[in-house]
Amino acid sequence: MRRLIIRPGASGDLIVSLPALEFLGAEYTEVWVAGPNVPLVRFADRVDSIASTKLDLLELGRAPASLTERLASFDSIVSWYGAGRVEFRQACDGLPVQFFPALPTDSWLHATDFYLAQVGAPLGAQPSIPVPLVQPEPFAVIHPFSGSPRKNWPLERFRELAVRLGDVRWTAGPEEVLPEAERFENLYDLACWLKRASLYIGNDSGITHLAAAVGVPALALFGPTDPAVWAPRGPHVRVLRHKPLDQLAVDQVAELAAAIRL
Repeated sequence: MRRLIIRPGASGDLIVSLPALEFLGAEYTEVWVAGPNVPLVRFADRVDSIASTKLDLLELGRAPASLTERLASFDSIVSWYGAGRVEFRQACDGLPVQFFPALPTDSWLHATDFYLAQVGAPLGAQPSIPVPLVQPEPFAVIHPFSGSPRKNWPLERFRELAVRLGDVRWTAGPEEVLPEAERFENLYDLACWLKRASLYIGNDSGITHLAAAVGVPALALFGPTDPAVWAPRGPHVRVLRHKPLDQLAVDQVAELAAAIRL
């Protein structure tokens, strides 16, 4: 069985769906994801970025012959890409494609369970990204950003928290303004670095899901989004939700951070 899995979305979207993707593994498994997520998929025989495959040209009728031949070589294609676009689905006529909605539609079901249910897998699994085992070091990591300003605890509160935590290292993405941050072009390199930390603190973000997936003690701060659906899953994850998020007290965060820190 040759199976292709197509999973678009940012890093957090990929991570919460990893157990479902792994459940779909076949004798030969190929996975196409957003470019930055390529190094995070460790279980497949081959992983490519969706952009590199020219998949977006399929519904325009301009797909290269190499793409159509490649798609036809699979016995099974499971796609979260193009599920809501009639033109793309029509372009896939004749291919063994099964489409799934890319975003959870059940407000009561955790996102990871939503994707597991889609593929007929048992619920309750935790996303996990294998990284080399290391002895935790004393530093804590803070990532004070997310995909939306609405989900961010104020930066000045993070800075006040950092003073209390002592040895803190900051991380940020390429477009996030934070001069002292450590940055990684490769998300797997970031995952390996996070594994060294004794504690991680961040907002509802892909990096918070990444920290949880490598097993770091992680404290996730939630405001407008529902942690019942979007909280990171992991063996050492704690969640603090406060609405409005900017009113969450530093004392409360510091107390819980101290309780879970290695």
